[in-house]
Amino acid sequence: MNGENFSLSEKVVSASYIRQGSQARRSHEQLIRRLLEQGKCPEEGWSESTIELFLSELAVMDSNNFLGNCGVGEREGRVASSLVARRHYRLIHGIGRSGDIAAIQPKAAGSSLLNKLTNSVVLDVLKLSGVRSVASCFVVPMATGMSLTLCFLTLRHRRPKARYIVWPRIDQKSCFKAMITAGFEPVVIQNLLEGDELRTDLGAVEQKIQELGPENILCVHSTTSCFAPRVPDRLEELATMCAKYDVPHIVNNAYGVQASKCMHLIQQGARVGRIDAFVQSLDKNFMVPVGGAIIAGFDETFIQEISRMYPGRASASPSLDVLITLLALGASGYKKLLSERKDMYSLLAQELKALASSHGERLLHTPHNPVSLAMSLDALQARGNTALTQLGSMLFTRQVSGARVVPLGAEQTVSGHLFRGFMSHSDSYPCPYLNAASAIGITREDVALSIKRLDKCLRSLKKGGDGGPPPRGSHSRRTTARTEIKSPPST
Repeated sequence: MNGENFSLSEKVVSASYIRQGSQARRSHEQLIRRLLEQGKCPEEGWSESTIELFLSELAVMDSNNFLGNCGVGEREGRVASSLVARRHYRLIHGIGRSGDIAAIQPKAAGSSLLNKLTNSVVLDVLKLSGVRSVASCFVVPMATGMSLTLCFLTLRHRRPKARYIVWPRIDQKSCFKAMITAGFEPVVIQNLLEGDELRTDLGAVEQKIQELGPENILCVHSTTSCFAPRVPDRLEELATMCAKYDVPHIVNNAYGVQASKCMHLIQQGARVGRIDAFVQSLDKNFMVPVGGAIIAGFDETFIQEISRMYPGRASASPSLDVLITLLALGASGYKKLLSERKDMYSLLAQELKALASSHGERLLHTPHNPVSLAMSLDALQARGNTALTQLGSMLFTRQVSGARVVPLGAEQTVSGHLFRGFMSHSDSYPCPYLNAASAIGITREDVALSIKRLDKCLRSLKKGGDGGPPPRGSHSRRTTARTEIKSPPST
């Protein structure tokens, strides 16, 4: 209610009570005013009542919620199900216009304000996560792969002669298919084995740029977040190389926002060389449903160019989800989650190392990977790939999600390209292994239960059994971290 309505209310209820209610309302409004003034993630998280009040006030600014609205167009924000309307807080019009995902909608001032504030808050979070000099970003309602495709298609207009994308190998289908979908030819650069780690072959990248000719290369497509023993690309050196040859540089930072090491690499790469854009997933970094990503960069003009490349309007759901999440957590809450993730990484590494040793295996030494770990499986490999496949199946049926068992010699064709040693990021990695990751939201219970069940499965396989029946029921605790279930590859 506004001041006039509060005054009128004093005729109905005691003035002292109304003033108390007005002061309570004002405390909510002060938080909202600060958000509008600063466009930054609040330091302390908001209560659900403040968030719902804010979203309700945004919604009444959209034409579909006007009391006297009379729509005669083809897109009037009509929703048949009241359940769907409530699910979206009656913010039905989406974001953007047909020519620009960042444009203001005349019919939807509230949704447009939501879009602008979300991008501003997310930009602030990218800065506090380590990329201090990022200039611009926007939330796009597509996952990481399609968002990378959008970046490549935007570069096509700047480099019409380019046919190739130089890509240090990372065995993840969506980032490879992103290049194919955009109509370019990926040039796969094999990684160098340094100890246990697979690292960027800078010499091979530079040789390929010289061989193909810089003008024929759309960009270098590098990666920060990845499964061990692959580690983040040497971004500083790649960025320097891209600046030297005037070749654009797009970074796949899928789940790197949660890892300060990945964000530092991006910041340093932009400082010493060239990074045109970096793309990160919403669900992997902010614990929201799958379906959104952030495209960010250091040149505001180029990021705006990418947003204008998106055809048509877009769903507001990813923007709404991440804004609600960040307002609820606040900057302090998000930083706490990042700190806890680091602690859990150390715990997981310690527990996995002890478990590996007890089974005659070892934790692979991959200090440059801040999220993912790998444990050798040489003993199982001695019994053949069947035992490795069985371990993957046993873990899956025992509700250990996200663990990946990677055998030797797996082959897979992706969009016409044959990958040998698929999932291991190498044609011939020296040993089979199991992956586990410490991602944002992981708990001590996750670590303890996964280690316990992995130990039981390994002991059973040594005895020739199947590990017994899977645990009854499911966890009673809430699930905080997004986990990805991957079946063992066919061989």
